Amino acid sequence: MPLFTRQVGSGPVVVVLHGGPGAHHDYLLPQYDLLARRRSLLYYDQRGGGQSPAPRDTPLGWQEHVADLHALREQLGLERLTLCGYSWGGLLAVLYWLEHPDSVERLALVSPASISIDHRRQFEAEFARRMALPEIQQAREALRASDLRERDPAAYQRRAFELSVAGYFRDFRDAANLTPFRVNARTQQAVWDSLGEYDLRPRLREHVSRFSFPASRILHGAFDPIPIAGSRELATLLHADLVELPVGHCPHVEATDQFVRALDDFLPHQ
Repeated sequence: MPLFTRQVGSGPVVVVLHGGPGAHHDYLLPQYDLLARRRSLLYYDQRGGGQSPAPRDTPLGWQEHVADLHALREQLGLERLTLCGYSWGGLLAVLYWLEHPDSVERLALVSPASISIDHRRQFEAEFARRMALPEIQQAREALRASDLRERDPAAYQRRAFELSVAGYFRDFRDAANLTPFRVNARTQQAVWDSLGEYDLRPRLREHVSRFSFPASRILHGAFDPIPIAGSRELATLLHADLVELPVGHCPHVEATDQFVRALDDFLPHQ
């Protein structure tokens, strides 16, 4: 199916995989574009999200997302890909390497979604706990009690979005700096349903023993609701560099300079 793409910069190509599933690439902007000063970044909206809508009968599972990425590699005429995956996009990058181990040159994984259902359930519980914190509840109540919806509907929607993602941040006020986005619920549900009671660790151990593993770097926030233990385990399995930052789930927003420094010397450049 046709996918919306956006390319910026010049030089070696890095394919950027957004999160979700079911979101779209532009909530990574403007910060991710800072990585385009010495290379070319190719973003695309994954099937069923953003400007890549999918008809109702289109399959939306993880295997279709992997197939889309493989087709994109062929369109680009590249033998091997450098992937920069954020959140769900980090898990997608790992899934792609498991399916196509000879087609990956480098993996940069930023706040990757967990590689096992156990860690994903820990994330869901932690996110729910944070969203119930008194300071977030008070902010939501203050918004409901205000006249902002009538006075400035756009500002109301913006504030409502910030509070809906507050649990991802070390300091929930930093959500004001995240570009708003929407998640297609059907796509999101279809991907997680297709993964089932997943645990990628056995396949990863097998692959590392059979194939040459790509150069890999993982960035993960110490205050991310996604358990950092999963990224530590993944880093061990992939023999990857692990950069732990004092942030939540959005290092590109919460610590932009550190985020850029951590990736700029790792990603290929001209």
